[in-house]
Amino acid sequence: MSRRCELTGKAVLSGNRVSHSNRKTRRRFLPNLVNVTLTSDVLKRSVKLRVSANALKTVDHRGGLDAFLLKAHTEELSPKAAELKRAVAKASVAVAA
Repeated sequence: MSRRCELTGKAVLSGNRVSHSNRKTRRRFLPNLVNVTLTSDVLKRSVKLRVSANALKTVDHRGGLDAFLLKAHTEELSPKAAELKRAVAKASVAVAA
């Protein structure tokens, strides 16, 4: 399981740990990932995803998982989330028609 957010694509970054004496050693900045179950209103089912805490706030701000997925770029999404985006788009067109 990679350390990558399935919705925003946030991943591990690297940088320097700088001591008081200004000595630099390499370190890793890990994303704050949490396992969550989000509900899709259009598909009427729950989906388990591994997302960053920041992405969780963004999903809430945009009005739910469906709204987030429809606005997100497909390149940033994981294969699982991209498939979910296609299903939501298809179902929302069917509901609108």
